[in-house]
Amino acid sequence: MPNLPRIRTRQAPTGMVQAASRPPIAELSQDGVTWIHLEAPSHDEAQQLADRFGWHPLDVEDVLSRRQRPKVDVYSENETVGYLFAVLHFPVFDANVGRLNAGELDVFVGPDYLVTLPAVELKPVSRLFDRCGNNEELRHQLFSRGSGRMLYEVLDDLYDYCFPILDKINLKLTQIDEEVDELGPRAKDRVRDIHKVKQEIISYRKIVRPQRPTLRLLERGVERFLPEELDLYFDDIVDASERIWDLLDNFKEVVEALEDTNESLISHQQNDILYVLTIFTVVMLPLTFLTGLFGMNVHFPGFNTATAFYVTIGLMVGTIGSMLGFFRWKRWL
Repeated sequence: MPNLPRIRTRQAPTGMVQAASRPPIAELSQDGVTWIHLEAPSHDEAQQLADRFGWHPLDVEDVLSRRQRPKVDVYSENETVGYLFAVLHFPVFDANVGRLNAGELDVFVGPDYLVTLPAVELKPVSRLFDRCGNNEELRHQLFSRGSGRMLYEVLDDLYDYCFPILDKINLKLTQIDEEVDELGPRAKDRVRDIHKVKQEIISYRKIVRPQRPTLRLLERGVERFLPEELDLYFDDIVDASERIWDLLDNFKEVVEALEDTNESLISHQQNDILYVLTIFTVVMLPLTFLTGLFGMNVHFPGFNTATAFYVTIGLMVGTIGSMLGFFRWKRWL
């Protein structure tokens, strides 16, 4: 039987000493509900939480794996026992490579707890967790409504965080659109700018596309953890995702149109250059013929006289004038 590849996890390699010990798992409790937020959990931390809340081992493997597709798994024994596990992706700008990457968020929702385990730092989640820790009134307002409502608040902040990224992409497209009409050497420089924006749009679409059906499953799966009617709230999350997708579709069409327009401008510039060079070559062709004719080692009328030289020059000038006049008459100039 062939050996199967092992799942790559986020835990440190064996024998490697960590520079500093991690702080204890941070959690907030209020009104019978607990929220635990832990970034990039290790194997021991994930197993500790799994033993505490009774998570399935496959979910622990999904948390420790480097990349999972967006999905929702619901484990229910009855109306009060069980939990929901979701894997969601959100855009995160990686300054090291200068592009958007998918930031994974693993979420466990139970009747009395919410556990958020981002693979990388997701600032909206961290900020909301800190605000709840520092503001007792806000903590009571969110926790008293149950774990389902807390999940909505987390997702709402995350999707609100997505729109400023779209605004930056829109600003870049607007700047390129304003510059596209400018002829000159900038046309070739814009190819690089358009490529960068196009790459951001493609990366964003790769993040959003597989998550759209997942949100619908999440909306249905989280209903039993809602102590109040929150269908409209999660519909708002789905609508936000659809608005993001619609904007990305529009941006995709705009950047493709700008790319085509810019390529046309470059092509026109090259055609203009070839146009001038062609006219210059055609005008010089008969002059080359005349110089070659009179440069033969044969005697012709006026040979070795100044008159022949001036006649030849006049003939060349007349040829140039007649050819330019012909081009103008044919509207080639």
